[in-house]
Amino acid sequence: MKQLLILICILLAPIAGSAQDQPSEGQQINIVYGANFTKDESKYPGAAIFSKDDRQVQFEHQGADLYCDIAIFYQKENRLKALGNIVLKQGDSVQMTSGKIEYNGDTRLAKAYERVVLKNASMTLRTDTLYFDREKQESFYRSSGTVVDSVNTLTSEIGRYFMEQKKYQFLESVKINNPEYQLESSQLDYYTTSKNAYMYGPSTITGETYKIYCERGFYDTKVESGYGIKNTRIDYNNRIIEGDSVYFNKMAQFASATNNIKVTDTINKGVIRAHYAEVYKDKDSVFATKRAVSISLVEKDSLYMHGDTLMVTGKPEDRILRAFRNAKFYKTDLSGKCDSIHFEQRTGVTQLIRNPVIWNVDNQMTGDSIHLVSDLVTEKLDSLKVINNAFIISQDSIGKVGFNQAKGKDLYGKFKDNSLDYVDLVKNTEVIYYMYDDDEKLMGINKTICSAIRMTLENNDIEDITFFTNPDGDIFPPKDLPENSRKLKGFIWRGDERIYSKDGIFDEDDNNIELVKIRGVDHPIDLEGTQEDPLEEDPRKKDQPTTANKKAVLPADNSGAGKKKP
Repeated sequence: MKQLLILICILLAPIAGSAQDQPSEGQQINIVYGANFTKDESKYPGAAIFSKDDRQVQFEHQGADLYCDIAIFYQKENRLKALGNIVLKQGDSVQMTSGKIEYNGDTRLAKAYERVVLKNASMTLRTDTLYFDREKQESFYRSSGTVVDSVNTLTSEIGRYFMEQKKYQFLESVKINNPEYQLESSQLDYYTTSKNAYMYGPSTITGETYKIYCERGFYDTKVESGYGIKNTRIDYNNRIIEGDSVYFNKMAQFASATNNIKVTDTINKGVIRAHYAEVYKDKDSVFATKRAVSISLVEKDSLYMHGDTLMVTGKPEDRILRAFRNAKFYKTDLSGKCDSIHFEQRTGVTQLIRNPVIWNVDNQMTGDSIHLVSDLVTEKLDSLKVINNAFIISQDSIGKVGFNQAKGKDLYGKFKDNSLDYVDLVKNTEVIYYMYDDDEKLMGINKTICSAIRMTLENNDIEDITFFTNPDGDIFPPKDLPENSRKLKGFIWRGDERIYSKDGIFDEDDNNIELVKIRGVDHPIDLEGTQEDPLEEDPRKKDQPTTANKKAVLPADNSGAGKKKP
C-alpha cells in the first residue's frame, strides 16, 4: 500500500508543477463564446484568435463580461486584445464601449481606445482613450474627456473617476456647462450623486446675475450655492464682495463674507471694509460688523464712517447708510462722533444722533442732534444744523488762555471750501469772545446775551460777530472777569476725544478683534469620501498620466463662510 501511494505522488508531481504556471481559477479570463478560432504565430505568437460569426465573441472575468468582433487571447499571460464594437459590462451598473481594448486578467487593468463611452445609471463619460482599473474601481483619461449627467456637462484634459465614491477628479481646462451658469477651473473634484464641486485652483463661475472667482472653494451645482476660501471675489448686483471666506446662495439672493472683507459699490464708488458682512440682493442692502468702516469719496477726499454695525439699504440712486452704536467719522477737515449716524443719498443729509460732537478744523460743535447737508450736484459740504442746545467752542488761538464760546437753542452754519464761512445762533444766545489788538495783545473778553448772533469766520478764526435784538453785554478787562465766569453754562471741552486720522475712528476693542479661523484651510477633510491621494502613481500602471498636483480636499461645509442664519 505504501509503495502504491509513492507511485501516485510521482505521477501527479509534473501535473501540479504545470498548474502553478497557470493563473488561479479566480483570475483566469474565461472564454464564454469563441465562434471562429485561428492562430497566427508569426504575427501573434502564443495567441489564440477568435472572431465573431452571427454572434459576438464573449469573455468573462470576475463579474465582468466583454463582447467584441475579434479577440487576440494570450491564455498563458492571461491577457487579451479585443477589436471592433467592444462592450464591457460590469454587473448591472457599468457599461463601457469602444473600438479597441487591452485587458490584463492578473492586474484587472483595461485600456480602451477609439470613441470610448463609459456609462452608469447617473452619468456618461466620453473620451478617446480610457484606462479602467477594476481592482481599484477607478477609470481615468489624459487626452480630454466629456462627462454628462442629469444636471451638467463637464469637460477637462485629464480626469479620473472613482466608481465606489461616484467622484471625478478633473485637471487642466476644466469646464462645467449648465443652462444657468458656466464654471471654469484648473482643478476640480465633482461628485455625480450630490452634484457638488470642489475647486482647488483658479476658478470662475459665471451666472446670469453673478460672477464668482476663487482659488479654493465649494459649489453645489444643483442650487447654485457655495463658498470660496482663497482669494475669493463675487460680483453681485452692482457690488463686488471680497474676503478670506465668501458664501453665496442664488435662491436666497444672499451672500456673506468673513475676515478682511471689502464690499465695493460699483455705481456710487463707495467701499465697506469689515470682518463680517452680509449682502441681500432683493433688498439691495449690506450689513457689516466687526471693525466695520464705510469709505466714500467727497471732493477728492475720503470720508471714513465707522460704527459697531453698518447698514446700507436702498437702490443705487437712493442709498441710505446707517452706523449704529459708537459711530464716528473722519475726513481731512471734518470729524465727529455720536451714538448713531444716518445718511440719505437722495437728500444729501447726514444726521448725527444722540450726544453728537463734530470738529471742523479747530471748532467744536455739540447739540442734541446735528445735521450735515451736502450739495447734491457738487457733493461738497454745504451747511449744517445743530438742533437744541447748540454750543460752539474753539480754543483761543492767540493767547491760548481760554475758549471762544457761543450757544443758543439752534445753530445754522454755512460752509465754503469745506470750512465754516459763517454761523447763525438763534434764541437765547450767549457768547464769550477773547478780543486782541493788532499787536495780538489781549484787549478784553466780550460776554454778551441777545436773541441771535452771526459769527463770520476767516481761516477758521472768528473775524466778526453781529448781535441782533437787544444785545446785553460788555467787554471785560481780563482782570475783572474771574475764571469761573469765563465759561458759559453747559461748557464741555471734548478735545481729548477729537479724531485726527482715519485710524482714530477705531477703539481698542476694534483693533484687538480675534478673527474667526476659517475651517478647511489648514486641515481640510473630504466629508463626501476619504481615500488615499487618487493621483498617487500606481507602479502597476505603466501608461497612466502622472501629476504633481497633490492636494488636500475641502470640507463639504465651512462655518467660517458666514452662512445666513435661519
